[in-house]
Amino acid sequence: MVDRKKALLNKPLALSEFILNPDGSIYHLNLRPEDIASTIITVGDPDRVEDISKYFDTIEVKRHRREFKTHTGTYKGKRITVISTGIGTDNIDIVFNELDALVNVDFESRTIKEKLISLDLIRIGTSGAIQGNIPIDSLLISEAAIGFDSLLRFYENVSFLDTDFSEAFMKHTNWSMDKSSPYVVNADDQLIDLFSSERIIKGITATNVGFYGPQGRILRLGLQDSQLNDKIGSFEYKERKVTNLEMETSGIYGMAKLLGHRAISLNAILANRANLTFSSKPNETLDKLIQYTLSCLVA
Repeated sequence: MVDRKKALLNKPLALSEFILNPDGSIYHLNLRPEDIASTIITVGDPDRVEDISKYFDTIEVKRHRREFKTHTGTYKGKRITVISTGIGTDNIDIVFNELDALVNVDFESRTIKEKLISLDLIRIGTSGAIQGNIPIDSLLISEAAIGFDSLLRFYENVSFLDTDFSEAFMKHTNWSMDKSSPYVVNADDQLIDLFSSERIIKGITATNVGFYGPQGRILRLGLQDSQLNDKIGSFEYKERKVTNLEMETSGIYGMAKLLGHRAISLNAILANRANLTFSSKPNETLDKLIQYTLSCLVA
């Protein structure tokens, strides 16, 4: 029987699968392998890249294509890349596959490298709490994420998913079978330890497929399940509750595990959906999270 792994290592990737621009950069991100560090901070908003890189001592790389904006530089001697992903797990699929290719595919031979590199991927994002006791303007680390999207269902080898957790969740919420089946994936334990302190709450993050209906917001359209947020908030599994809602973390955790990288999601809590409140100082809270993240990376 042919060794599938060795066959993949030796076989050049097809032009339609591994797409490079005329300048040799990877298709969407417009980056070359030397343009990124092994520590990468992801943000949703392209404008947020400069909110982080303004703290760098040096900036050596600046690229911007579509919603993907990248700065690479040094902070207190540590080389760091900041990249914007845009919103949603579909964008995470693009960004994480291409970041992985930058370190684990030989661009000349178009083959997968025999010795693979693992990246540290840190999300800095905004989020809304779903538990009434979580303060506005607090910081939260996602120990696990429950994804309402179907991204990971398109990949094999997802044995790391916590199916007992997701099955209990579907039963509690009477989850509609017309929606994608939720999945649960954990953060990297070492990165949890790195970013844990008395300044940051630990929680479980729900990753939604939209900002309005999927997160229970009503403008002009009714909801399939108007009680879903209440059900999510009341759900408890092994003495743990879902704490907050956003739109990327489950994809980040899942793609990182599939590709052999380490990932963590850090959240600035700007809204409390249970209390219907929103931060009066969102920029200040986000900056607090940025500075906290950078300090942990060089501690």
